[in-house]
Amino acid sequence: MVDSSDRQPSMLQALTPVVFLIVLLFFSVKLFGSDSSYGANQIALILSAAIAVLIGLFNGQTWKELEAGIVDGISLAMGAMLILLMVGSLIGTWILAGTVPTMIYYGLQILSPDYFYVASCIICAIVAVSIGSSWTTAGTVGIGLIGISQGLGLDPAITAGAIISGAYFGDKMSPLSDTTNLAPAVTGTDLFTHIRHMVWTTAPSLIIALILFTYFGLTSDVPAENLELESTLALLDANFNITLWSLIPLVAVFAMAIKKVPAVATILIGALLGGLFAMLTQGDVITKFVNNSDLSVAMQYVSAVWTAMFSGFSISTGDQIFDGLLSRGGMTSMLNTVWLIICAMSFGAAMEKTGLLHKLVYSIIGMAKSTGSLIGSVLLTCIGMNVIAADQYIAIVLPGRMYRAEFKRRGLDAKNLSRTLEDAGTITSPLIPWNTCGAYMAATLGVATGAYWVYCFFNLVNPIVSFIYGMLNFKIAKHDEANDAI
Repeated sequence: MVDSSDRQPSMLQALTPVVFLIVLLFFSVKLFGSDSSYGANQIALILSAAIAVLIGLFNGQTWKELEAGIVDGISLAMGAMLILLMVGSLIGTWILAGTVPTMIYYGLQILSPDYFYVASCIICAIVAVSIGSSWTTAGTVGIGLIGISQGLGLDPAITAGAIISGAYFGDKMSPLSDTTNLAPAVTGTDLFTHIRHMVWTTAPSLIIALILFTYFGLTSDVPAENLELESTLALLDANFNITLWSLIPLVAVFAMAIKKVPAVATILIGALLGGLFAMLTQGDVITKFVNNSDLSVAMQYVSAVWTAMFSGFSISTGDQIFDGLLSRGGMTSMLNTVWLIICAMSFGAAMEKTGLLHKLVYSIIGMAKSTGSLIGSVLLTCIGMNVIAADQYIAIVLPGRMYRAEFKRRGLDAKNLSRTLEDAGTITSPLIPWNTCGAYMAATLGVATGAYWVYCFFNLVNPIVSFIYGMLNFKIAKHDEANDAI
């Protein structure tokens, strides 16, 4: 926030960086298309941050305090960036260890193309509820499901939408999730009261999503000759030692996640376990991967795991689709995503430090006259925070603080606010390419945000359902109903 001694920003000033960003992003996509996230969007975000900084300087703030605010803003995403780097290593060692190939091998034989999308959504929902993390779900089971979909000749964008829909349903409804604990903490609501109240908007949204995924699965045109199951299975069998032992790193990661071991430690240990099981079960794979007979066997093993962690795994069989599927991972594969997050957080921090963000939010509050419009204002504010601040935690905490007093003044129970924060703040974060969640999902699943977002049916429907409830005043609890059953 700007200091009280500084000139307060006007609405025109608050809108200027946002409009500038929208214009730049439009030209970014027009000029660079699907490659816009590989540099062009970053430049758009940095230049828009510069506009916000110039406005702050004009209003009396100093460069030193603005710079400190931006550095602090970037620091908020350090945890996410560390997780991204660890996931890069995990993907590399899990392919080397045969963990991902084994998941694909058995998945190709079990999952039917007709019901694959809906099954993927349900599987990810169950896993995410169990461990409380959409990121871990996408970075483990999600990677395998993407591989299976390509082996079945299905659309990876729809698959990514199903994975994200299920993962975010589970993340939202799990008492183990950090966002599910954060939203009621910000608003002063009991955790399980919050979860029970979310059922009313979340369950219908998931049902709609499952119906849509079932429809897309049943209507997908997947000719038998395009499946090439036997060829894919033969390639997996020929190039990896397919064994259930390779799934132990996956089980270990789930166990640590359930035990609430910090995410960075969980994923790093999972990556190291992948390296260990690669040494134990994939000797021939390591020899081909390193391709250096001058090294001793022990050094080949160390070199393979080390390389997989920083540069990823690569394979050359002559089958371009198969090679592209399993030539992935490594910390280096995540560096562009880290760059995107740094630029996005710089823009969000500049907007917040200059007071431009608060000006926009409080103007929205002033226009909300009815309960429905208030709920709609919270939803729009959370979505706006995901776009501008590029972080789902800010999209929950900042609107939660700003709207809490207004909900109390209007006699509305705080659990309405906590539910609405999650209906938009948590759910829409993976739909924004430069948001930490959108950047993570795109990098982890290997599908661009611009390609998968339209298929994230749960994430798209949930805010709409929440808004309809608000407009109809349906399941909107009054303050004196706090102890009543819902």
